[in-house]
Amino acid sequence: MADFEKMFREYRVFIYKYLFKLCRDEALAEELTQETFFRAYMNISALRDESKIPVWLCQIAKNTYFAWYNTQKKHRNLDDAKEVAETFDIEQQFVEKDLTEQALKCLHELDEPYKEVFMLAVLGQVSLKDISKMFGKSESWARVTFYRAKQKLIERMREQQ
Repeated sequence: MADFEKMFREYRVFIYKYLFKLCRDEALAEELTQETFFRAYMNISALRDESKIPVWLCQIAKNTYFAWYNTQKKHRNLDDAKEVAETFDIEQQFVEKDLTEQALKCLHELDEPYKEVFMLAVLGQVSLKDISKMFGKSESWARVTFYRAKQKLIERMREQQ
C-alpha cells in the first residue's frame, strides 16, 4: 500500500479495539496499537495482497500482544491457559466473522436503518436500548431491526458464496 498514513487512519481504531479485547486495558491497547503499526511500517514489503490488510494487521497485533505478554509472564504469575485459550477464540471469531471483505461489502449494501443499527450494535458496541433512543423508537424496534439486519446480511453472504 503506497499510502501508509491512509492505512493507519482506516484501521487504527479497529486494531485498537482488537487489542483492547485481548488485554482489557485502554493504555496498554493504545501502546500495543502504536507498536503494531510501527512493525507494519517496518515490514510493509511483506504485505503481498492489499485486500488482506486487516488480517495482516491482526496477525501483527496478535504477535505484538504475545511478545508483550511473554515479557510480563516473567514478572507475574497468571492463569495462562485460560487467558491464551480465550485470546485464540477471540482472534478466530474476529478474523473469520468480522473482518472478511465479503462481510463488509455485504454490510455496506444493506439498506438503512438496517446497516446503521447493525454497525452501531456490532462495530460500535452500542446497546440496543441506546440505539432505540438515538432513533427515537422503542427498544423492541431496535431488537427487531438488528435481527432483520443480521438475517439480511447472512442471506447476502450466502448468495455470494
